[in-house]
Amino acid sequence: MIRITAAVFALAASTLPAFAQERITYKSARAGTSYFQMGVQLAEALKGTANVTVEESQGSVQNVMEVRARGADYVFTTPPGLVAAAQNAAGPFEDRGAPEFDGIRALFPIPSLTMHFVASTDSGIESFEDMAGKTVLLGSGTFGAREGEKYLGLFGVADQVTVADAELSNAVAALKNGQIDAFVTAGSYPAPNVIEAAASTGVRVLSLTDAQVEETGRTRLVIPAGTYAGQDQDIVTTSLPVVAYATEAMSEDTAYALTKAFWENKENLGGTAAWWNGVTPDMIGNVTTQIHPGAARYYQEIGVDLPEG
Repeated sequence: MIRITAAVFALAASTLPAFAQERITYKSARAGTSYFQMGVQLAEALKGTANVTVEESQGSVQNVMEVRARGADYVFTTPPGLVAAAQNAAGPFEDRGAPEFDGIRALFPIPSLTMHFVASTDSGIESFEDMAGKTVLLGSGTFGAREGEKYLGLFGVADQVTVADAELSNAVAALKNGQIDAFVTAGSYPAPNVIEAAASTGVRVLSLTDAQVEETGRTRLVIPAGTYAGQDQDIVTTSLPVVAYATEAMSEDTAYALTKAFWENKENLGGTAAWWNGVTPDMIGNVTTQIHPGAARYYQEIGVDLPEG
């Protein structure tokens, strides 16, 4: 297991909550992924509030499953839909339900998994219809690969594209060398592989119509103009929201302090990595389950409307 611990800096007693030395375990993602990097950045940002240990994870389902054996110090990330599935013993949690799942409570959103359909400008691809007769790299075994395959089917070109037999890690080089016309990736924006592709060769990131977004059943997200080299217009795409959760075992004061520290440090986080700049308080509206009372207290203080959970 990989652990990275953020050091705790000493602060004046008048400004430091009584529980500041409390240890928090933050269950993130696989080491080397953007979401693991986010966990390390978040641990650094929260170092004046808690001593945060970032644990490597094999994925969101594992993060939720570990709620059964964890305590008040456990914070983890997952899409809201997986929490709902766990609480209803559905999907990957069918026949694996547990009463502990009912105690999961939301704290704050983190950067969403954002769909990118990236085409070389030389390919002439400007829409999904233009993918007909082209070679597209989806990768395999990832959310982005599954989602990309679904969208090609939804928009009527699944039988008209050649799917490249290659891993996503090869996408930028393959696009640059003309071996593929486009690739699909999902990650927080700005996505490192899209930045690289835009810098090394001309690319166009496809924009979806509102009707297409609705057809996918996913959350609409806008990537602002100027996010990538050569991008002079906003890109409309879809996303899978991701949220940091704790459980009802965490005290209200601790949940309040962690949530407050996150938002008060978000600007600094954005200076470290641009993907944090896309996180806004209204994204808590994507939560479909209960928000921790401590976090809810902070949102009420700053005037954020909370969803009913």
